[in-house]
Amino acid sequence: MPVGMHEITMDIPIEEVWDFVKDMDNWAPLLPGYINHEKLREHESNWTFKETVGILKKKISLHVTIKEWIEPTMVTFDLKGINENLTGNGYFKAEALNKSRTKMTGYLEMVAEGALASVMNAVMKNSLPKSGEELTTAIAEKLMEQRALR
Repeated sequence: MPVGMHEITMDIPIEEVWDFVKDMDNWAPLLPGYINHEKLREHESNWTFKETVGILKKKISLHVTIKEWIEPTMVTFDLKGINENLTGNGYFKAEALNKSRTKMTGYLEMVAEGALASVMNAVMKNSLPKSGEELTTAIAEKLMEQRALR
């Protein structure tokens, strides 16, 4: 199963990290290839983004269901493809290293099924680690940017 995980340490208190991550409207637009997202209910949304598959750019839509919010340390979610035969899950985890320093981990695993599964899984095996790193880094940069504006 293709997996992406990335950890980053920030000089930001865990409460500030939680205030940002607990609202998907803050971090969904930071997803690599982001096109849009729509909240359906408090725990459900649809996300659309572009993914490069070989030399092609493919528009992918996913239904995202938040499984749990564990303040201030964890957001877990499930993913189901709307226009592709994809399923997966992931999380954001925050760990306070001290009062002003937090380690954040982003994790995502996805699997494709159906006729193009072998091609899609091969692509995701390479792209998920990079996408996970880009999203986690983008969240950290946005948090640091907001902090600098205060």
